[in-house]
Amino acid sequence: MQEGTATARAGQSSSVAELARFFPEATPVRIPVELVRSGGGQGRALSESTIIEFGTAHEVLFACSAPVEFADVLRLRNADGSLDAEASVVAVQYHPGKTVIAARFLREVPNWIVKS
Repeated sequence: MQEGTATARAGQSSSVAELARFFPEATPVRIPVELVRSGGGQGRALSESTIIEFGTAHEVLFACSAPVEFADVLRLRNADGSLDAEASVVAVQYHPGKTVIAARFLREVPNWIVKS
């Protein structure tokens, strides 16, 4: 068994899990995406690879190291292009070395998250 590995991952993502408490429909996921913000509050574009850790039909929750702020518009795209959408930041929690984000899709993204 690899319980040690699972425990370490849970500890790393605990800040995203804490934010997910405010989104009762949030489901744990692990979706690698490219996060892009053009311009933004500081006038500089940013691009970063991150992992969506929780999602609802309308929101995504993840951590990043980029300086993201409330109301920033982000583009989230996965490698195969099945997710390519813009989302507006609706919640931000700052932690040393990372920012935990909840962002709401600007348009409906059908079937991006499927619950069984």
